[in-house]
Amino acid sequence: MAASPPALPDPGPEPSKRRLRTVVWVLWAVAALVLTMSLVGGRDGSSEAAGPPHAPPAVAASPAVPEVPARPSTSATPSTSAAPQRSAAPQRSAAPQRSAAPQRSAAAGAGPHLPRSRPVRLLIPKISVDAPFTDLAIGRSGQLEPPPSHDTNLVGWYAKGHTPGEAGTAIIAGHVDTATSPAVFAGLSQLRKGDRFQVARADGGKATFVVYATESFQKDAFPSDRVYGDTPDAQVRLITCAGAYDRQARDYTENLVVFARLV
Repeated sequence: MAASPPALPDPGPEPSKRRLRTVVWVLWAVAALVLTMSLVGGRDGSSEAAGPPHAPPAVAASPAVPEVPARPSTSATPSTSAAPQRSAAPQRSAAPQRSAAPQRSAAAGAGPHLPRSRPVRLLIPKISVDAPFTDLAIGRSGQLEPPPSHDTNLVGWYAKGHTPGEAGTAIIAGHVDTATSPAVFAGLSQLRKGDRFQVARADGGKATFVVYATESFQKDAFPSDRVYGDTPDAQVRLITCAGAYDRQARDYTENLVVFARLV
């Protein structure tokens, strides 16, 4: 009996199955590509449905801060300059000062102040802030640059202006949040008139400040003279972002400013 030839595969059903698997695979690949593009678009702000990112600059959208003049104003009212100011010859002691007892300026009507000394840490017990300082400068845009956004526990101070505790207005800025979590000034809006905080200084002392006002300002109507203007006594401004988040500008619409003076 002749041997039967090997059985051949059925040419009908098998190609259909292969075509079906190919179509399903292509559809899955397209769906994955669309999902990936949607996620990327949300992160860079191009998607209207995407939520706001968490890392707006603290003061990048605030008004420009020009260079400081040679001498601080001695008037009781803020000067017309929009910048933090400092004396061309700040007071410096030959040795570190262990006492942070406020001194009286020789200028008539000037309030208590301390010798010039770099800030080391900001301490605000009410909102659990214990943060180191970094120097801030004026950027090419003429605006005060914000602190680095990658560090959630960092504040910056305008290093060419007054030091906190020195006669005049010292500027301290911090982020309200970062890309991953709340940041150092997330609770700044909780401060009220009468609350106190301290700045540890390089001279070994601590300058204690009392809050006398907290206000929010639209960034396109920021009162530079009032916030940055010089004062005869030692004052501090704590600044962060506030208000609604503008998706188009990728920034908050307001700045929160805490006004405080040395005690």
